[in-house]
Amino acid sequence: MTDVTHDINDVHRQVGRRAFREGEARVVTVARSYDAPLDDVWDACTNAERIPRWLLPVSGELRLGGRYQLEGNAGGVIERCDPPRGFTATWEYGGEVSWIELRLTPEDGGGTRFELDHIADVDDTKWAEFGPGAVGVGWDLMVRGLSLHLGSGGAPVDPKKFMGWMGSDEGRRFMTDSSEAWYAANLAGGEDEKTARAAADRTIAAYTGAGEPGEG
Repeated sequence: MTDVTHDINDVHRQVGRRAFREGEARVVTVARSYDAPLDDVWDACTNAERIPRWLLPVSGELRLGGRYQLEGNAGGVIERCDPPRGFTATWEYGGEVSWIELRLTPEDGGGTRFELDHIADVDDTKWAEFGPGAVGVGWDLMVRGLSLHLGSGGAPVDPKKFMGWMGSDEGRRFMTDSSEAWYAANLAGGEDEKTARAAADRTIAAYTGAGEPGEG
């Protein structure tokens, strides 16, 4: 497994709000650069044969208007598709609907910038419980899985080894450091320190075994 500090520091995190649909929504953004060409990153994110190699088994129709389902996680409908630059889809989990927007941008030197927005209409009370880390830590884990996949030349990430790593000291440190990074992003997004700190502490406890983590 790669270095935890390196994985955490290579990711840009942002928390904010934006006009969405007919109202205002909260936005959690995760971004990372990969040393892989645009078409390869697009294929890894949209090819039903490759997605299970770094994320989860997926079923359904991966096309505009199609419905997808990640095994044991979210499902939804693909609402916009602009290959190889990005897509928008609903993210339906636990009876709630949010949205994901993926943007891929080629970089100098042949690499690719990966940016994903998770957009949700979350009320202030629910948001204060876990803050952005509820989904943010999960996205950090997914982005790490994609990094391992692309860095190995497309080889699959062994799910048993990955789950074992999550339960290890290093895995718990990754999730703790991820939660702290989302705490910092929450502060930068305008949250007050006391609320952000309490949410981050609950997120750390949930993801490291003292409770149930949020989806994503």
